[in-house]
Amino acid sequence: MIIAVDFDGTIVEHRYPEIGKELPFAVSTLKLLANKHNHRLILWTVRHGRLLQEAVDWCKERGLEFYAINKNFPEEEVENESGYCKVNAELFIDDRNLGGLPDWGTIYKMITEGKSRNNISNYSDKTEKAPKKKKKGWFW
Repeated sequence: MIIAVDFDGTIVEHRYPEIGKELPFAVSTLKLLANKHNHRLILWTVRHGRLLQEAVDWCKERGLEFYAINKNFPEEEVENESGYCKVNAELFIDDRNLGGLPDWGTIYKMITEGKSRNNISNYSDKTEKAPKKKKKGWFW
C-alpha cells in the first residue's frame, strides 16, 4: 500500500516552523509499516526548502526513511514553486483528518487488520470491559 504521511501534527507535535516533540509511537509505527509490512511511505508535508530538509533529517536520525518526499516517486521532477505535487496514495495519515488523528496504535491496527476506526473502537470496547451484572432493585 502507498501511504502518504504528514509531518507536523502527525509525526511530531504541531510547532511549525519548529519541529515539535515526537508523537508517541509515530516513528516506530511507521518503521513497522514500512519494514515489516512492506508499505511504501511518502512524506507529504507543506514544508519545503530548508524546513523540509530539517524534517527529513529529523526522521533519518531516528531510522525513518521515506520512499519519496512530496512526490510519487524519488526520481519525479516537481515543477512548481511549492515544491510538491499531487500524491497518488491509497491512504493519507494527517492530523487534519475528519475526526482528528487517532493514536498510532489505532492507526497500526486499522492498516494491518483492515478495519475502520469505528470497528477498532467497538472491538476494543467489547474486549476490555467485563459485562456488568444488574443489581436487584430495592423491591426485589
